[in-house]
Amino acid sequence: MKIGKLNVSIFKIKNRRGYAAVCAGHLTEGRTGQQAYDRMTKAIRRKKKRTA
Repeated sequence: MKIGKLNVSIFKIKNRRGYAAVCAGHLTEGRTGQQAYDRMTKAIRRKKKRTA
C-alpha cells in the first residue's frame, strides 16, 4: 500500500493480537490491517504539519 509516494508495510504482529504498519520510520498498530493503515495516514499527516 502507499500513502502518496511512501510505501506502507502492513503485517501481523507475532505473539500479539492485531496488525502493525511501518512507513518512513513510523510504527502504528491496530486490530485490523485497515485500522493500522488509517492510523498511519494520520501519523504521516501530523508529521508533515509539524515540520512545515
